[in-house]
Amino acid sequence: MLNAACRIFSRSFLACIFLSLVLCPAQLPSQQQVPPLRTQSNVVFVPTLVKDKAGKLVFGLQPKDFIIEDDGVEQKVSMDEAEPQEAVSLVIAIQSGRSALFEFQRMKGLSAMLDQIVSQPQVQTAVVVFDSAVELARDFSFESNQTEAYLKSMMEGPRRNMEEGDRSGAAIYDAVEYSVNLLKKQPEDSRHVLLLISETRDHDSHAVKLDDTIRAINESDTIMYSLAFSPTVSTAMDTLRGEWDARTDPAGWNLDILRLLKMSREAMRKNAARSVASMTGGEYELFTSRKSFEKFMTRFTNHLHSRYLLRFEPKNPHPGLHEVRVRLREHGNSVVLARRSYWVEDPEAAH
Repeated sequence: MLNAACRIFSRSFLACIFLSLVLCPAQLPSQQQVPPLRTQSNVVFVPTLVKDKAGKLVFGLQPKDFIIEDDGVEQKVSMDEAEPQEAVSLVIAIQSGRSALFEFQRMKGLSAMLDQIVSQPQVQTAVVVFDSAVELARDFSFESNQTEAYLKSMMEGPRRNMEEGDRSGAAIYDAVEYSVNLLKKQPEDSRHVLLLISETRDHDSHAVKLDDTIRAINESDTIMYSLAFSPTVSTAMDTLRGEWDARTDPAGWNLDILRLLKMSREAMRKNAARSVASMTGGEYELFTSRKSFEKFMTRFTNHLHSRYLLRFEPKNPHPGLHEVRVRLREHGNSVVLARRSYWVEDPEAAH
């Protein structure tokens, strides 16, 4: 019994050390090279979300409350009124490779929690799944029952063999660009939304990189919500909860310091899911349990129609990259989420 107690203590001690490293990631640099929105239009759309210091949404703002600067020059801000029956095109992109299958137990409420969105008659939904490859599991449809049934079977069905197909990958950038290309084909007067559920790191994306992914999102006016898990954090949390399983060690106990260090290094590499969301004015959340997953899904459904639909006509629409900054005149401690750039094509270069 003494040996068993020591093992349990050792697991928990190592897991606590690991969590102290990975749950406090370094902040993204304030100055990042953000691939631009390329546009030939005289109007730039800037969907904007405003939250107070407690993370609660701020409602009731008017165009005069916002300042939009284009290359440092303040612009005249207009605002479109959100229609109660606004059309929405939603892509749900879910990772199915690597350790994602072990996370499905935390996502079992996905179909039920999306019901209030996908069941609306003006909302069409598509489902994309990906490992090393990307697959369109369900094309756009207004039939919410089919979407919900598919998601429920995916989350609650038996675990597929991890060796089936190429389950070793998590091509996040490929999946995002694929999803955005689907959204580009949808009506321009519908709101384009991407819900990405994946691990934090990209594995095995092919030609697509971060810059290409962000550019695609901006060009399609897509609003992104990234709901991520970290396989290493999940492992450590399950260890603390006493839910150790074969994902980490088929023998039941062999987690040594060298393995933890390797896992920590992998966890602290670039967070693809967070980078894409934050650099396009989207939202990012990391879930570690079923409770936190459901909390963040509720937040997603509440935020879907809560963005201010800002726009402006550039005073000086010169060809090239334009830096956009959106803020409040009296900001206090509010957080403003909006895109940071756009690109104007050179008409002469197009010929």
